[in-house]
Amino acid sequence: MSKTALLVIDMLNDYDHRDSDALAANVGEIVDPLAKLIDEARASDDVDLIYVNDNRGDFTADRGDLIRTALDGKRPDLIEPIAPGDECTFLTKVRHSAFYATALDYLLGRLETKRVVLTGQVTEQCILYTALDGYLRHLDVVVPPDAVAHIIPELGEAALAMMERNMGAEIKPSHNCL
Repeated sequence: MSKTALLVIDMLNDYDHRDSDALAANVGEIVDPLAKLIDEARASDDVDLIYVNDNRGDFTADRGDLIRTALDGKRPDLIEPIAPGDECTFLTKVRHSAFYATALDYLLGRLETKRVVLTGQVTEQCILYTALDGYLRHLDVVVPPDAVAHIIPELGEAALAMMERNMGAEIKPSHNCL
């Protein structure tokens, strides 16, 4: 059991929705640093790797369905480097926070997690709300700006500032997070 969990949030995306072009452009910037973080977590006995992905309203979708839909979507190049393997813990979510209506809180408690590193998309939405829920649960929250993607740059920056100021989140580069 580890005291740190790397959360990969909502990275399985078909990029067939409003704002997908702006989002995909920013995701392209974070794929390499995120892939390195995932590889580092996979190689470590001290970090739990947990994927949490929105089911996009399909309550019959499982991990395989979400991976397949993303890989068959408009930007498989953004999915392939970060796709979860069979060894990864995988949870589905229904709303913005990775904690809302998921088993994440219970899982982190069982793992005795004290620190979560939040990566993925969207900085000004799901990352922000997950950071708040982590803070409310007295977890140390870390957000690497080079491993989270925004839709609107100004809102992404504001979300990072809010996480740091209001939630005490550590905002630091991905190479310095685990």
